[in-house]
Amino acid sequence: MTPRIVAIGGTVSASSTTELALRTAMASAAAHGAEVQLFDGAYLAALPHYRSTAHAGAEGSELVEAVRQADGLLLAAPGYHGTISGLVKNALDYLEDLSKDTRPYLDGRAVGLIATAYGDQATMSTMQTLRSIVHALRGWPTPMGATIRTFPGLFSVDGECLDDRAKVQLDLVGQQVVHGAMSLSAMSQATA
Repeated sequence: MTPRIVAIGGTVSASSTTELALRTAMASAAAHGAEVQLFDGAYLAALPHYRSTAHAGAEGSELVEAVRQADGLLLAAPGYHGTISGLVKNALDYLEDLSKDTRPYLDGRAVGLIATAYGDQATMSTMQTLRSIVHALRGWPTPMGATIRTFPGLFSVDGECLDDRAKVQLDLVGQQVVHGAMSLSAMSQATA
């Protein structure tokens, strides 16, 4: 089985620490046998507010369909004022379109979480928010959640993580989302 992992996250800045951290976890997931599809900050920034007058219905359908087919997810959010950014929250609101599916929301899916911020306190409150959202959406957060404190020089100009602590966390989140997705899929098939 090749697990399908959907990666969602980033900011309006293309080279944000959040997006670079997400890409590091994605590389780990791919190295552990997953097929990974990314919905980055640029994609998220183009989404209108969910169910607003600007939301015509077709926007976000690619994201929703990818999650519908996914075995697992990687979610990365920056800590803004002690919680996740509006950009990431809006993207997660689009998952309401999965509410009436046979497998609603994130049911039966492993979800690896990454929180980035300039301070440790903000990374932890952002992580707690991500975990709460994933639980509300019936997902299975991985045991490891990466809390990445940002600082100049954390990533090289090529996007390589230069901090051993951060790299270990991001690699483990990528690995655990693949193993979790495979385990949940096997369990689902055994009980079907």
